[in-house]
Amino acid sequence: MSDLVTYTSDGELAVITINNPPVNALSPAVPEGIAASIERANADPSINGIVLIGGGRTFIAGADIKEFGKVVAGEKEEGSLLPLLLALEDSAKPVVAALHGSAFGGGLEIAMACHYRVADKGAQVGQPEVKLGIIPGAAGTQRLPRLAGVEKAVEMCVSGAPVKAAEALAAGIVDQLITGDLLAGALAFLREKIAAGATPPKTRERHDKLGDEATNAAIFAAAREKAKKTARGLHAPFAAIDAVEAATKLPFDEGCQRERELFRQCLFSDQAKALMHVFFAEREVAKIPGLSPEAKPVAIQQAAIIGAGTMGGGIAMNFANAGVPVLLKETTQEALDRGLATITKNYANTVKKGRLGEEAMQQRLALITPTLSYDGFENADVIIEAVFENMALKKDIFTELDNRAKAGALLASNTSSLNLDEIAATTSRPASVIGLHFFSPANVMRLLEIVRGKATSDETIVSAFALAKLMKKVGVLVGNCHGFVGNRMFFQYMREAYFLVEEGAAVEAVDKALTNFGMAMGLLAVDDMAGIDVGVKVRQENAKNEPAGRRQPLVADKLYALGRYGQKTGAGWYKYDENRRAIPDAEVAALIEQTATEAGIQRREISAEEIVERCVYALINEGAKILEEGFALRAGDIDIVYLNGYGFAAWRGGPMWYADTVGVKNVYDRVCEFHAEHGAWWEPAPLLKRLAETGGTFAAWDKAKTE
Repeated sequence: MSDLVTYTSDGELAVITINNPPVNALSPAVPEGIAASIERANADPSINGIVLIGGGRTFIAGADIKEFGKVVAGEKEEGSLLPLLLALEDSAKPVVAALHGSAFGGGLEIAMACHYRVADKGAQVGQPEVKLGIIPGAAGTQRLPRLAGVEKAVEMCVSGAPVKAAEALAAGIVDQLITGDLLAGALAFLREKIAAGATPPKTRERHDKLGDEATNAAIFAAAREKAKKTARGLHAPFAAIDAVEAATKLPFDEGCQRERELFRQCLFSDQAKALMHVFFAEREVAKIPGLSPEAKPVAIQQAAIIGAGTMGGGIAMNFANAGVPVLLKETTQEALDRGLATITKNYANTVKKGRLGEEAMQQRLALITPTLSYDGFENADVIIEAVFENMALKKDIFTELDNRAKAGALLASNTSSLNLDEIAATTSRPASVIGLHFFSPANVMRLLEIVRGKATSDETIVSAFALAKLMKKVGVLVGNCHGFVGNRMFFQYMREAYFLVEEGAAVEAVDKALTNFGMAMGLLAVDDMAGIDVGVKVRQENAKNEPAGRRQPLVADKLYALGRYGQKTGAGWYKYDENRRAIPDAEVAALIEQTATEAGIQRREISAEEIVERCVYALINEGAKILEEGFALRAGDIDIVYLNGYGFAAWRGGPMWYADTVGVKNVYDRVCEFHAEHGAWWEPAPLLKRLAETGGTFAAWDKAKTE
């Protein structure tokens, strides 16, 4: 018997408890321990039934994802839960799964093989495998439609979204909700079933919810159409639909075989490898080498923000959503009223969509206190400056904060590119100064770049990560260089899009190539959304730090001069209708051609492949420079920045992982070609060159740094 699985009894009932913290994952020895316990209970004549329950905070939250990686890497043979599930289902003594916390993936598959399922009211069930680029591989797509019906099974397996206990009960996944002690309730439930003398039902033998061919055909067709829009580029959602369809057309054993075939196709795909990389990289970003274990985070009980514009208002919403009171300061009543109106409108839209109740909205609004003064700032545990990008203004604010903030308070700037050390130098406490670069809209985007200055203390860093967790954001530590990680790379990325249209690619062709690659939006559409005026001002600021003589974009400056700033003015690279729908603009096409001719730029046909390579390889090359210079700790950190802040496709793994997928040498060779053809912007990063010459990868570089 494994130590990870314990066997006890409560009178005539056996209790099998999984104890594999923190989430009771199905690591090696857990399935074997459950199987041995089932066998023991069936061999004991004094036992009449079995309760399977999770110890600690959850039931079974799924498989051990590291084991999938070992299978893909050829380090271990692929196992299967199917024999255990059949042993559960064929147990001569009834088995009830008692669910609390999460029953996800393999956890739900085990629960569905039990004869009955009970749950506490806070439990959730789900088949989230699609988020890792795979599908359920232990009859999840075969048993779920038998319990919940075909439509619900398709929805759960394609979206991967969790289902709350009450909904699981209504769907038929769960048989009863337990109030009070879960184990006591499960034992009572099982005794009632045994006393009733009913034959324990086997899920695999149920057929009443599998529907008819005509109804199912419509469900599957609708699911595939929806997946084309919501899961663009992903393979696993379609494999999940195919697997559930097999449950409706094939005998159970054959359906399981078909599911397994589809599961293996997904497991060994580049998409699954990329998504598993993302899963682990997101957990690595909070591991900061060299921090003192004695460093403890500041308790955040009161916050203050300077600036109630788009960013400041969004940041205030983050605090309110986390239940933290926040002061929101502006310089004029008009600006303050405008900021509060935007916040209220954002919350009202959330209420309208059914994601928030009216009462909850009012509670959150009540946590935001508008102010025109610094009164109360002395009580704040964290103060965030969120004014526009002007160094002199930010210095003035931090000088003021130094006089007003209490000792130990975090002093943070939301700057997107300015020198944090220069800002910190205006205070007598640079150790308490940190960059907290939120991404717009700040109340929605998950990424938080945490910028470490040369004097930033370990306590300030761990406090910033604690704040990110409080706000349910992904914090990534970055160094203090111009643009930090995300924007420093983005400058190169956007510049290539500008150059491509000047060299002959249509605006819509650039954007289509990138969205087909998997980006959330095309770069020129992003420019219109963010504001061409903003991009021009940033580029003008950047030019002060760039070597003279390098080629600069031309058309963007002309659009700016024409007042075409993008969506907010109804015209930029595209024209926009009243619904802000982008429409290709012949005037822009003519302006581009005229500008190129005047500048002597030879225009030509440009393939979608070159568009993607120019834009994405520019990201990779700059990312390699950032890594070697130490402004990012890991290649995986850069990937997480780009996935959560810039719309890079998760199934591509991020720019640095994508480089490994393509082959670092292939990327390097192409960068060298671009360097010869397009000049100094394309100078190859030394790290990229070194990895290419040694057959290295960014993943291996990360691993070597942690060993």
